[in-house]
Amino acid sequence: MSENLSLAERADALEHRQFEEFERLYARSLLFNLAEGERSLEPRPKLGPGKHLSMGEDPRLLPMPDNPTLIDFFKLRFSPSQQHLLQSARLAQKNGLPEKMVLACLLHDIAVIGFIRSDHGYWGAQLLEPYVDEEVSWAIRMHQALRFYPDESVGYDYPELYIRMFGEGYRPDPYIEADYERAKNHKWYMSARMICVNDLYSWDADAKPLSIDEFEDVIGRHFKQPPEGLGNDNTPSSHMWRTLRRPSNAL
Repeated sequence: MSENLSLAERADALEHRQFEEFERLYARSLLFNLAEGERSLEPRPKLGPGKHLSMGEDPRLLPMPDNPTLIDFFKLRFSPSQQHLLQSARLAQKNGLPEKMVLACLLHDIAVIGFIRSDHGYWGAQLLEPYVDEEVSWAIRMHQALRFYPDESVGYDYPELYIRMFGEGYRPDPYIEADYERAKNHKWYMSARMICVNDLYSWDADAKPLSIDEFEDVIGRHFKQPPEGLGNDNTPSSHMWRTLRRPSNAL
């Protein structure tokens, strides 16, 4: 709620929000239950007098502006785990990478912090393709594969974190290996590899928290923000941004 509201106005707004929540029922997509090992749409919301499935803005979430920007999504929808991205982008700056690649590091795990973990490089690239340079989206897509393979020429080793996460002897799926082989000879190979080099594979609990606002200039110069807002601009990924904005829409 706005800090400029009076105490009475805040109380009225809270009451209205609680009433809206009471009247709305929230459906869950199958994907939520699949993640728990259940191939089911249960529990199904029980409709009744005055009870309707939620469509449109979700009063349980922070309200979004009419024409949301990338920064709005960072602040109002993305997980606090975005600190990982902010730190990776800061490391890229310290290492002297071009701004375009700083943006790639800033957004490389955007799917993980805002959408889905599985195949996050591919999802993230698709989400961003209409708004960034082709090299940036390609690098984000291919870091999905390259992160599993060392490159001594730039001092990149297989992350110890992955041994803890996936176990000794883990081997990526064939499509990952095939993409790695294709990427090795691509003109932008090193762009994707630099995402891996500037990734952070262990969480620094003592690191000073960063703000997405610190990268506003980089975003402004290298992210093509649509004036009508992400999700309203009729691109091949607009539906993805709309889903992030209103994840509980029944249909």
